[in-house]
Amino acid sequence: MAEHSESGAKDQPQPGAAANTMWGGRFKAGPDAVMAAINASIGFDRRFYGEDIAGSRAHAAMLAARGIISEADGAAIDAGLAQILAEIESGEFVFSEALEDIHMNIEARLGEIAGEAAGRLHTGRSRNDQVATDCKLWVRKTIDATDAALAALMRALVAQAEAGAGMVMPGFTHLQTAQPVTWGHHMLAYVEMFNRDRGRFADCRARLNECPLGAAALAGTSFPIDRQMTASALGFERPAANSIDAVSDRDFVLEFLAAATICAGHLSRFAEELVIWSSVQFGFVRLSDRFTTGSSIMPQKRNPDAAELVRAKVGRIAGALVALVLVMKGLPLAFAKDMQEDKEPLFDAADSLALALAAMAGMVGDMAPDAGRLRAAAGSGFSTATDLADWLVRVLGMPFREAHRVTGRIVALAEAEGCDLAGLALDKMQAIEPGLTAAVHDVLSVEASAASRVSYGGTAPVRVREQVARWREELA
Repeated sequence: MAEHSESGAKDQPQPGAAANTMWGGRFKAGPDAVMAAINASIGFDRRFYGEDIAGSRAHAAMLAARGIISEADGAAIDAGLAQILAEIESGEFVFSEALEDIHMNIEARLGEIAGEAAGRLHTGRSRNDQVATDCKLWVRKTIDATDAALAALMRALVAQAEAGAGMVMPGFTHLQTAQPVTWGHHMLAYVEMFNRDRGRFADCRARLNECPLGAAALAGTSFPIDRQMTASALGFERPAANSIDAVSDRDFVLEFLAAATICAGHLSRFAEELVIWSSVQFGFVRLSDRFTTGSSIMPQKRNPDAAELVRAKVGRIAGALVALVLVMKGLPLAFAKDMQEDKEPLFDAADSLALALAAMAGMVGDMAPDAGRLRAAAGSGFSTATDLADWLVRVLGMPFREAHRVTGRIVALAEAEGCDLAGLALDKMQAIEPGLTAAVHDVLSVEASAASRVSYGGTAPVRVREQVARWREELA
């Protein structure tokens, strides 16, 4: 707040303003309306109400156990906080922007309920360690929900993989037909990706699980608090070891957003495939009515809007990560009000990811692959050329580079003849490589090609079913 010393209006409050009763002892006038608007966070940090009340109840119990406040005051605070929790969850609680944030809104209401005892709750803590604790509790809860959503999506993918373990489809590189693969193998590729996402979120959870409460503003407190007690009560592994770092750390938010961005990228890649596959031109898969929309003018349309919106969510989530990186990059230790800007991007990214995961799980659960279209496409583009080259190496002992050259000539001939490799007459192939025999046709079908890829991690149906069994056990 500016002090208008030159005008002599230093001590004059702005019209309609009043000093904030929570921190107004130092100030004679209330904040300017613009200051109040830019400073207030209750419009979004009210989402922390459950975490804020849990942290305050743990702190009050610790203060009473240590004799810093009386047991009677501790009981009054706890009962008051329980009442406030019920009021918020029932919709009766009235949030005030004049009280800035969730902490002060709850504290003010506690004063109305518990009287003088409420004023003792803030002993040995600051809003700095309070908000850091709230945020960690919220991110931890959100990680747990995200993990459950990822597991649900993975189960839907495993179900698709099991049903299509032997269903051949084209495998692509550069979006060009490469080699035949199985539908189940393709589905399991995303299972692996989303499992890595679970690992990243788990790593983030493990690192964030240190309790800032008791770090106070930045230097700790002179009161004989028991930080291990509050940490344990809130489910943290330990108290944060450095009070300055405890209040200035937002690495856990950045790490959550980074993991969310990678996960959203995986969702976007799959969504892109669903958009392509569900087109009339591809026809690989049909999405259900539950996850498609129509057109206001073209009655024949089935638009993959859910997939398109999932594809777009990565922009918002990655934007949240970049926004917070830029907020944090130049901040000196310890706490600065800039850090208030962590919450809105965090909340938006978490909401966007949760919605995208739910939509993708729904689409995967409902989608129906067209086995005939997939099989036909699997044989396009001379997809079994590598199988021919491998046969030349395995049966004729030809160096692979030479086999590659010979196969290329045979492919060119088949293209000129207007047929696939399996349909090319043996004598025409022998004109290029006399050592070829009729046995070569055994490897040129798309089913034979897929079934031959039996190396660990390969597309062969037998390997797919092994992986399905493994994932069913892990996701049980």
